[in-house]
Amino acid sequence: MTDTPADSQRDVLRVRIEAAERRNAEKTLADQARAAADAAIDFTRANPLTVIGGAVAFGLVIGLLTRPGRRVAGRAIHSAGDAISGAASSASSGVKSITARGGSRLGQLIGEAAVAYAMTVIDDVLEAARESKERAEDLGEAAGTQAKKLSASASDAAGSAADNTRTLARKTRDAALGVVRDIRRQTKG
Repeated sequence: MTDTPADSQRDVLRVRIEAAERRNAEKTLADQARAAADAAIDFTRANPLTVIGGAVAFGLVIGLLTRPGRRVAGRAIHSAGDAISGAASSASSGVKSITARGGSRLGQLIGEAAVAYAMTVIDDVLEAARESKERAEDLGEAAGTQAKKLSASASDAAGSAADNTRTLARKTRDAALGVVRDIRRQTKG
């Protein structure tokens, strides 16, 4: 029987897999940790902005999941909304004052329409920010609730394990005392 190309490729692949398994078996956990750390350092050197951006994004998400982080985000959104509203109202009054000084009625209408459109866009952006803040709060509350449930389950499991351990210890002690009594009876008798 002759070897087909698929059989020879399978044999070559099998040899390569076995060699890789031997290499992995020879590596210690410390070697693997060093290799992972070196790979992380190389990636960080090659992509510093990606790593920094990822760390910032991760920090923001974690911050928004905490109650103080949600409060800070709410205050920031509120302050940004107030600042933008103030800028829009001064822009509106600026357009009115410019058109009042000698602009045409058409120019005044166009300016007011542009300011109204900008205000609508700003309101939409602020509403989206408020909704995302509320969603982050909901997510944080849900995570907190789930963590409490897990904590209660873990506490129950630990209590059950402790009870089972005590019961087993009592049974073992009783069995050992029974064996000791039997041995004493047999040695006295």
